Amino acid sequence: MLRFILHRLGHSLLLLFLVSILGFTILHLAPGGPLSQFALSPGMSQVELAKIAERMGLNRPLPVQWFDWFTGLVIGDWGHSFRDGRAVLDIIMGHLFATLLLVISSTILSVGLGTLVGVLGATRRYSAFDYLATVGAMIALSIPTFWFGLVAIYVFSLKLGWLPSGNMYSIGDESVLDYARHLIMPSAVLALVNVAIWSRYMRSSMLDVIGQDFVRTARAKGLTRPRVLYVHILRNALIPMITLAGIQLPTLLSGALVTETVFTWPGIGRLFLDSLGYNDYPVIMGVLMFTAIFVLLGNLVADILVASVDPRVRLE
Repeated sequence: MLRFILHRLGHSLLLLFLVSILGFTILHLAPGGPLSQFALSPGMSQVELAKIAERMGLNRPLPVQWFDWFTGLVIGDWGHSFRDGRAVLDIIMGHLFATLLLVISSTILSVGLGTLVGVLGATRRYSAFDYLATVGAMIALSIPTFWFGLVAIYVFSLKLGWLPSGNMYSIGDESVLDYARHLIMPSAVLALVNVAIWSRYMRSSMLDVIGQDFVRTARAKGLTRPRVLYVHILRNALIPMITLAGIQLPTLLSGALVTETVFTWPGIGRLFLDSLGYNDYPVIMGVLMFTAIFVLLGNLVADILVASVDPRVRLE
């Protein structure tokens, strides 16, 4: 098992290294460049721009710039924002709680509901519930997340007045209940697409396991239906879902970017979009690397969990 973990960890570090090179190169070769925001300042001359470029080390070859940036990344110095001079790592940590709160709540919601709908769809195959779940999943997968967000704001905030339309809390009322009221719509909208994905995969996985010989043997031995369902079918059907959970992390983060923008949620996704608008390269690269670490770590944990449940994966 230790060899398997070290092997997967080596792959993750190699991928992180490649992401850093690719991301840094594409960002610095994109139109505009790091100096574009400084050039917009009133009275800024080419001589002053050249001095800024020299002070920031932007006149050096790109591989040298990447090496200095990557070395700082490894030792914990992620650079400073062009906008206000704050440390990039402090800025990201300041927005991390909001994104984690949104991602964790939507994950709990999507995994719970998706698993339940998938199990019911598989055990009641071709029933009215199964057809309704299939149509609902197709609709959720076909319509963009931001559309659901705008509709939710219009219905539950503007028309009914039940929930706040945006932000993480109300000024002057930062209670747990207030946080929960603000969290309901963003987490539900972010979870909607993932409920559809989880339910479809869960249904398919359950149907694959139901047809296996060991399930027929369990039924032939006279085991009760709940015992066959929960001990023999559901346990084996959940193994592919562990891998899916790791794969869905990028989907969650990209969905959080859109959802945070629609609901003005102060998370990392909104920080990324704001930084793009300002060409704040250190923050953009910091968010990119932080997201890559988060995704690779999620996939690594998923691989380890699958290997611990199914020893054949370790042998492969």
